[in-house]
Amino acid sequence: MALPAVLQNLSLPVVAAPMFIVSYPELVLAQCKAGIVGSFPALNARPAAQLDDWLAQIRETLDAHRAAHPDATVGPLAVNQIVHQSNARLERDVRVCVEHEVPIFITSLRAPATEIVDAVHHYGGIVLHDVVSLRHAHKALEAGVDGLILVAAGAGGHAGTLSPFALVGEIRRIFDGPLVLSGAIANGGSILAAQAMGADLAYMGTRFIATREAHAVDDYKRAIVEAEAADIVYTNLFTGVHGNYIRRSIADAGLDPDALPTADKSKMDFGGNQDKDPAKAWKDIWGAGQGAGLVDDVPGVADLVERLGREYEAAKARLGIVAPAGPGGTTGR
Repeated sequence: MALPAVLQNLSLPVVAAPMFIVSYPELVLAQCKAGIVGSFPALNARPAAQLDDWLAQIRETLDAHRAAHPDATVGPLAVNQIVHQSNARLERDVRVCVEHEVPIFITSLRAPATEIVDAVHHYGGIVLHDVVSLRHAHKALEAGVDGLILVAAGAGGHAGTLSPFALVGEIRRIFDGPLVLSGAIANGGSILAAQAMGADLAYMGTRFIATREAHAVDDYKRAIVEAEAADIVYTNLFTGVHGNYIRRSIADAGLDPDALPTADKSKMDFGGNQDKDPAKAWKDIWGAGQGAGLVDDVPGVADLVERLGREYEAAKARLGIVAPAGPGGTTGR
């Protein structure tokens, strides 16, 4: 099955993951200008009215960039929506994104209502949904989403426990549409490996935290550079959903990374209420995937994407792959 047009003709088959309190317009614009999919969580725009401003700013800036660089590859924008009852902003944020005709919706946690999918389809947009299992994939596909983001073991933020080999293989048996793979993807070789397994694109988050444009404190970026895969701790303590976090940040908060209690899932709160601090669990407790062990520096996004491209082509050359991976350059399967 061919990829939707919005996912074709990228400079690299990469979707930058939307990261809470990290993905702000500066990072998103740099990602799109580098020719990959740039994204941010709607909840990063606070107060809620700022979402409209961000979307207008991003569109205007990218339009000006296209006009000034007509031959440049410019990636599309994606906005993440947390589908959960604690997200009191969901209905409003979806409405604003639909008004701006955001090309790609990334929905998380629970399958989106058909009303959301229909609204996005009405103007030609697509919906990609995060899943960690075959069961979740079935539910998302029943809701009518266009593609799936497979969050495998080792991914940053809220992550699953399944091997990417198992997860991609099982879901490819039931779905021949767009698959995006997440889980410790931090260099060009792993992007190609994702495609070799059957995914269409790679989902990269942690590698983009350690960039100059990321809205993360220097200590957070430095912690990623210094971390190894073994320094990533998997726990549901901080949000009620299991995710991966940097051991040092947990210890610095006065907690024992090796003896963390289990959180009550019924108390999940994803920061949709304006009178709460949505970033409390993330300001000092830093999310990161096991790919942090492959991160050695903090470059600009443009330089990073160019490097990933060289690594991607080198990986193809090692395997004797000389033709493009598919129609539209590197993004085909």
